[in-house]
Amino acid sequence: MPQAPTDAAAEKPAATTSARRWSVKLQAAGPWLGLVLLCIAGTLLNGDFATWDNAMNVLTRTAFIGIIAVGMCFVIISGGIDLSVGSMAALIAGSMILLMNGIAAQVGSPLLTVAIGIVFALALGAIFGLAHGLLVTKGRIEPFIVTLGTLGIFRAYLTYLANGGAITLDGKLSDAYSPVYYGSLLGVPFPIWVFAAVALIGALILNRTGYGRYVQAIGSNEQVARYAAVNVDRIKVLTYMLLGVCVGVATVLYVPRLGSASPTTGLLWELEAIAAVIVGGTALKGGEGRITGTVIGAILLSVISNILNLTSIISVYLNAAVQGVVIIIVAFLQRGRR
Repeated sequence: MPQAPTDAAAEKPAATTSARRWSVKLQAAGPWLGLVLLCIAGTLLNGDFATWDNAMNVLTRTAFIGIIAVGMCFVIISGGIDLSVGSMAALIAGSMILLMNGIAAQVGSPLLTVAIGIVFALALGAIFGLAHGLLVTKGRIEPFIVTLGTLGIFRAYLTYLANGGAITLDGKLSDAYSPVYYGSLLGVPFPIWVFAAVALIGALILNRTGYGRYVQAIGSNEQVARYAAVNVDRIKVLTYMLLGVCVGVATVLYVPRLGSASPTTGLLWELEAIAAVIVGGTALKGGEGRITGTVIGAILLSVISNILNLTSIISVYLNAAVQGVVIIIVAFLQRGRR
């Protein structure tokens, strides 16, 4: 007769489950711990680091990449990738400036002109995301190839529209638009408020809606999701559109900062956005991720750059190299993780 399982054998599954729970908790706490240690190091290296003005500066500069990273988090969780977000932002910026300059005389009101430009930027981001989603789902092309191709297309068209130079916003429009970046509420710049709102909405969508659960299910196992009657193609298209809208929001905040767009606008934003997502704990193979971790990852990368700028430990021109090293290290640590 078969023997009843011993107490030791019964305890093994429980011990394994407990170990997994602790592993998940450590993964979630990792970005927070890293950020705290960096802040302590920054304070010790330079007294100007732990000031309100510097904190607001870091968070304001984080806002652009952080907003894009929220959308990128959805794409990576679903098992995709988008390498074109920097070039997309550049083309959206140039296009909205050209539109606003072109219609300003007919519209008359600078504020209304800026409002039209903002709506246009968000719509254009959604359209670009829709194109990516359709090429990936209906065209059956790998996301890496699709977005690598559009990376070149977007930046080439911006360079063509700018004739190799810069597209500059007219003076009156620039004055009406500048509060979007330079304005503040309760002492906190507007870009930070928008970043916080986008992150909160993203977290609610990912964790509290059926769409968010479908995104995670597709990233975990797309075939199983199809068997479970999930409309995989529709979810993927919506995910790329969501990222496109996030790029549009980031661009809307970025344009009044300089009031122009050039072939270097948004350069390497895709590297920073992807780095923020994976540093925040999202699995590179998809299926698992957190918006909170992504936000902390974006802030952490900005803090690294800020410390390098304040202390001159290494050249500021090597910031991108540091981010690249961070991506490789995190990818190494995530080997085999699903």
